[in-house]
Amino acid sequence: MSEGKDIIGDAYEFLIANFASDAGKKAGEFYTPAGVSTLTAKLTKSKSGARIYDPTCGSASLLIKAAQEAEDNNFSLYGQEANGSTWALAVMNMFLHGFDNASIRWGDTLRNPKHIEGDALMKFDTVVANPPFSLDKWGQDELEDDKFSRFSGGLPPKSKGDWAFISHMIESAYEGTGKVGVVVPHGVLFRGSAEGRIRKKVIEDNLLDAVIGLPANLFFGTGIPAAILIFNKGKQNRKETLFIDASAHYVSGKNQNELLPEHIERIVLTYEDFKADKLIYGVIEEKYSYVAPYKELQENEFNLNIPGYVDTFEEEAEINITEVQKEIDTLEMELAEVQKEMKAYLQKLHLA
Repeated sequence: MSEGKDIIGDAYEFLIANFASDAGKKAGEFYTPAGVSTLTAKLTKSKSGARIYDPTCGSASLLIKAAQEAEDNNFSLYGQEANGSTWALAVMNMFLHGFDNASIRWGDTLRNPKHIEGDALMKFDTVVANPPFSLDKWGQDELEDDKFSRFSGGLPPKSKGDWAFISHMIESAYEGTGKVGVVVPHGVLFRGSAEGRIRKKVIEDNLLDAVIGLPANLFFGTGIPAAILIFNKGKQNRKETLFIDASAHYVSGKNQNELLPEHIERIVLTYEDFKADKLIYGVIEEKYSYVAPYKELQENEFNLNIPGYVDTFEEEAEINITEVQKEIDTLEMELAEVQKEMKAYLQKLHLA
């Protein structure tokens, strides 16, 4: 890729980001903040020859970051986007970054996935996405008998499509090797009923690798905090799950909070140590990271709420009752003195 293409592509990305900052809530439909994209791409770093896929690619910022973080230039890119205008942004973004051969398709990924091989979903080495949070009317009625068998753990509720997208992503990853990185609202971690049953099945199948809590106000149009879930179809004998609470690690921006390179690197290094079996059960870093064995998740009824694993409780300073009472007595004496002076002034003015 030429340096000129890099400059033009980066300029286009800059324009999209600035447009997103002014677009309010709608921006979340087409743009993933750079820090979140970079973090997700680093956590799912693709090896040489990888097929990389984003089923809800928006303007393709996340897919491009995944390409830029790949081991080398030997990869192929695939994406799908439901909104026609946003799809056009993605195609142009790919072209300007020099990824002319990327296959970016237009259509509803859940109802009509476009990346198909034979009668089955195409499989990928790396699947990344920032799907729309808790999408209503995602197509439950039409997908009860899904021909691609994406919902073996059960159908998500019709008013919240989070697990529908996650199920599609997991099914699209290669068996035995595929990696999935997905940005989700926190409700995905603990909501019950159908979502609880799907979550239980995914954990029982030993697919969940890491749960990473992000700071609030990172995303355009919403201040809610999100999380990144990492699924790994190649965990094999490793049955633990890493929890990271990075919610307090950010820098405040003008409109949104931001993840700096050092915040991203800390998360990635912790995850790399976890994958390399360098971390044992329990607290890894106080108020930041924790490794939970399968049995602990089971005992917690497969609830993944991060405070249940990473203790961020801050003890309040002990109150010295004697000192507080002395201060109250002093303030009461001062108040009485002020009231006495006020009464004297009022009498001089013949108001009392």
